[in-house]
Amino acid sequence: MTTKTLLKTGVFGAAAAALIALGTPASAQEPVTACLITKTDTNPFFVKMKEGATARAKELGVNLKSYAGKIDGDSESQVAAIETCIADGAKGLMITASDTKGIVPSIQKARDAGMLVIALDTPLEPADAADATFATDNRLAGKLIGQWAAATLGDKAKDAKIAFLDLTPSQPSVDVLRDQGFMEGFGIDVKDGNRIGDEDDARIVGHDITNGNEEGGRQAMENLLQKDPGINVVHTINEPAAAGAYEALKAFGIQDNVLIVSIDGGCPGVRNVADGAIGATSQQYPLQMAALGVEAIKTFAENGEKPKPTAGKDFVDTGVTLVTDKPAPGVESIDSRAGLGKCWG
Repeated sequence: MTTKTLLKTGVFGAAAAALIALGTPASAQEPVTACLITKTDTNPFFVKMKEGATARAKELGVNLKSYAGKIDGDSESQVAAIETCIADGAKGLMITASDTKGIVPSIQKARDAGMLVIALDTPLEPADAADATFATDNRLAGKLIGQWAAATLGDKAKDAKIAFLDLTPSQPSVDVLRDQGFMEGFGIDVKDGNRIGDEDDARIVGHDITNGNEEGGRQAMENLLQKDPGINVVHTINEPAAAGAYEALKAFGIQDNVLIVSIDGGCPGVRNVADGAIGATSQQYPLQMAALGVEAIKTFAENGEKPKPTAGKDFVDTGVTLVTDKPAPGVESIDSRAGLGKCWG
């Protein structure tokens, strides 16, 4: 072989190698697709969750597709979204399930298709139907506001009249955990810790459904006041429901005689704490949940690694803090000014 031939061969070989090298990363750099499926796209909690996921997806080069139910409890739209994500070849999905039991067969389809499934905020039933759960410790969130309400009432707690403004009839796990946590904190015998409504404590006036929104909170509060106008403690599933409850109490002229407690920590809710409409709320951090979820899907797509739970728990704990301007002895809290520095929405 001549020197000229060797040069040609060498040049061709180098060029071919360069083309192969260029081709390899191009395919490796195809963006990972992830899906976010929330209960609604109007609740500030889920709005912030989407913002957190979108921002982190942009940073990591992940193609994020977002879906939501029409209202809290719209499981059919969530099922349809899962089917779309499977068809799109997504590597993973994050979901705040409206029906934590009924959605499980669709979740299993996604996992069978090789997707990583992360439950956000609301554990599935059973929890291991998802690969991981990134959430507030919802039982602790409920316990904190229960402890605060009991400590604030002092000796009067034994004669309290308590209304529970819950989420939906299907009793999703987030609803059960928050209710049962409140009861535990307040000193109520929980009975079956996996369901709502079997308690026999005489202080419970009743439970009603809000669908997690302001109008639902107002209507549920009116319904329970018809049962007992002497209600003086109101546990609400979230801050939109709490705002509706306050408006109903105000219409009856008894808002100053009732303690409202809630869970969320959104900016409107924390401002309601500052204004005195809500006595205390447990602040959670949806932006953190969703951002971590996107990171986990990216990692899974790259090396198959699944997220590990927080030590001592069966989920990844994203934190909770009690916010109140009327601190109670023995219950750790921050004030509304600090809460506004950490709020969302």
